[in-house]
Amino acid sequence: MTELPQGWTTRRPTLDDVPAILELVHASDIAAVGEPDYTADEVREDLTTPNTDMARDCLLALDDTGTIVGWSFPGNSTGRDRDMANVYFWPGRGLPALKPLLEMLMVRMTERAAELGHPVYEVRAGAIPGETELIQALTDAGFVFLKQFARMQMSLDGFSPAVPEPPAGITVRPVRHDDEAEMRAFHAVIEDAFVDSDHLAIPFDGWLGQVTKPGVPFDEWFVAEADGRIVGALQSSDGGEDTDEGWVKHLATLRAYRKRGVGEALLRRAFATYAANGRPKAGLGVDLANPTDAASLYFKVGMDALYRANIYRTTVDAAVEAPA
Repeated sequence: MTELPQGWTTRRPTLDDVPAILELVHASDIAAVGEPDYTADEVREDLTTPNTDMARDCLLALDDTGTIVGWSFPGNSTGRDRDMANVYFWPGRGLPALKPLLEMLMVRMTERAAELGHPVYEVRAGAIPGETELIQALTDAGFVFLKQFARMQMSLDGFSPAVPEPPAGITVRPVRHDDEAEMRAFHAVIEDAFVDSDHLAIPFDGWLGQVTKPGVPFDEWFVAEADGRIVGALQSSDGGEDTDEGWVKHLATLRAYRKRGVGEALLRRAFATYAANGRPKAGLGVDLANPTDAASLYFKVGMDALYRANIYRTTVDAAVEAPA
């Protein structure tokens, strides 16, 4: 196990650490992509997401001045056999924390595999192509390149808030979030649309528990209807108090209704609503290996790739005995 420098320590985070953690992540973002791309809300979500226990799963590294210079945490809200290993370190000064945090997190992954009942556990990690130290650490830990994601964004400056006209035969409207049957249909469209990708399905009750939180912008969620049924869904999430960016979390169209302008109609309706709500930008993340070539649609509607991120993967065996 790689040791931290003399005088450096580790401890578990608390929600009181969110501002300091965000400062660390912003320093990492600026070094990697030129600007901050993380919010305080996202830090809180990462610390408290289902199947993450701050007291066991997350770790901070502090240098000899007591400054937080590293943060590691997993991400597996579904409980399925795939996790995400996330390690942030302060560029330059926090580099000595990278390998120790990654090594300790990977040991914890074997324990999480056992606790969640998976004999073999896939672990993924992300890195911007220019983050050479992180990529080398992942490679040394046995990770191999899998694919790329793109972080898409567009300015809404001057974007009309007027409701756009959808294609003939398609109706786009806000979701009725207080109607369980409609929410089940909304969820079903997402799961069906991503069945050919490596999206991890989540049962309706678990999904509903994650999305029905205070502050969810349901006025920015939309369904597309055709032939008397819901055939498309767009789920937004709040960009957070730091950016107020409109964020497309999921965009899905049933396979039988693709190539009919459903996805574009949903996007344009969402962008108009974001603009009407005073949001300055719209953003989303896209899997560039998606078999539907979703990125082409996002470029078509005016979005640009802010940056690309590599995804790496490895597998671990479950620990023989899960810790008490």
